[in-house]
Amino acid sequence: MPETNADTAALMAESLPAPARISVTSVVPSDHWRLVRRIGMGLYVVGYIWWFVAKGLIIDRISVAISVGLFIAIGHLGRPLRRWAWLVFDVLCYCVMWLAYEQTRGGADRAGFPLQVEAPRNIDRFLFFGTDPNVWMQRHFYEAHSIRWYDKVASATYFSHFIFPVIALAALWVISHREWARFMKRFATLLFVACTMFVLLPTVPPWMAADPKRGYNILAHLARHTGRGFSSMGLKGFVNKWNTALDWGNAIAAMPSLHASFALFVPAFFLPLIKPKWLKALVLTFPLIMAASLVYFGEHYVIDALVGWTIVGASFLFWGWFERRQRRVRAARALATLSLSLSLGTPA
Repeated sequence: MPETNADTAALMAESLPAPARISVTSVVPSDHWRLVRRIGMGLYVVGYIWWFVAKGLIIDRISVAISVGLFIAIGHLGRPLRRWAWLVFDVLCYCVMWLAYEQTRGGADRAGFPLQVEAPRNIDRFLFFGTDPNVWMQRHFYEAHSIRWYDKVASATYFSHFIFPVIALAALWVISHREWARFMKRFATLLFVACTMFVLLPTVPPWMAADPKRGYNILAHLARHTGRGFSSMGLKGFVNKWNTALDWGNAIAAMPSLHASFALFVPAFFLPLIKPKWLKALVLTFPLIMAASLVYFGEHYVIDALVGWTIVGASFLFWGWFERRQRRVRAARALATLSLSLSLGTPA
């Protein structure tokens, strides 16, 4: 039986010598800066821990931005100039986002919209059958002359708000710019909606509503004791003088609660990477602990946390839908291009 062209080609391929194995290092250039970056990261961690112990936790936005910028710069030592250009552009976007947030949050009380005083309290009373959760928690757990273990847990959880989202952003930039972009789209959406609500719905927080000096008198007395547990552990916060000089704080930017929002946002973003179900459940207790801490401290109503979580969920749902739609559109375009190429290459 005569050999076909395919048989001949197969015999010729078998007679050819096997190609030499090519090592990865001969194709991919070695990274001589890797050791430098690792040493730099190690020194950074040591320096951060020293600062934390000696001067306290860095919590104001500018000092946090500087420390994170230093971390990312160390992670980019030896990288191509194109990566540095992307870094500068992304840092500028990050700074613009936070500046817009702080300016909007700081100016919300000057926009002239009606101040929400009784509405959030009434919603909480409806949700808890006539009980004020802030007052109930302090009556059952707060002791003016004693600091319990849960005071320490609540205080540490409260102050984690100032570092965890920024740490996540910095780590994602160094590890995967694509994931950083996904994080930023959702995060910026959350901040945009929150800032809009700060302007449209300036809201009196529970501690202010209970303060006799403020004149609202709609809640029983509440102690504002966010830092007690933190200080009892020998820790203190480092708030740079810039924070006071810029005067960006606004006590009535309380609806929604960004403490509660961020506490859900960061775990939710990384949740798909966690495989054990028990570990996922454990991670999701963190936003619950944050919400309970905020209510216990009198910083927020329960409804503030619920609205914040709703915005987080809406942001994830929207961008998840949008990214799936973009993937389908790109796949359809690629398939159409491939089909056209095959049709043009097929002889008539």
